[in-house]
Amino acid sequence: MPIYEYRCENGHLFEVMQRITDDPVTVCETCAAPVQRVFHPIAVHFKGSGFYNTDYGTSKRKREEAAKKDGEKSKSTKDTSKSSSSSDSASSSSSSSSSSSSGSAD
Repeated sequence: MPIYEYRCENGHLFEVMQRITDDPVTVCETCAAPVQRVFHPIAVHFKGSGFYNTDYGTSKRKREEAAKKDGEKSKSTKDTSKSSSSSDSASSSSSSSSSSSSGSAD
């Protein structure tokens, strides 16, 4: 038989073991105030060959995704360092050519 939890308007909580076919409790056992059934979420995990493994998070998949993200980050930092070093060399060569051109103008 299932156990149902009830809460009255005054805040009293109590559990009642009753059949599914029984009528729900309507008044509090302590103070005779109206009650409502308290619902709690249940944990359901479907297992078996009929379910995709991508439906649920696994630690292995989390590690793979983390490694993939880390790989993308390292590639992007390498790309930015290459572009910044090439822009640095380009700016230094342009500044040296401008200084040499200003020196030859005298």
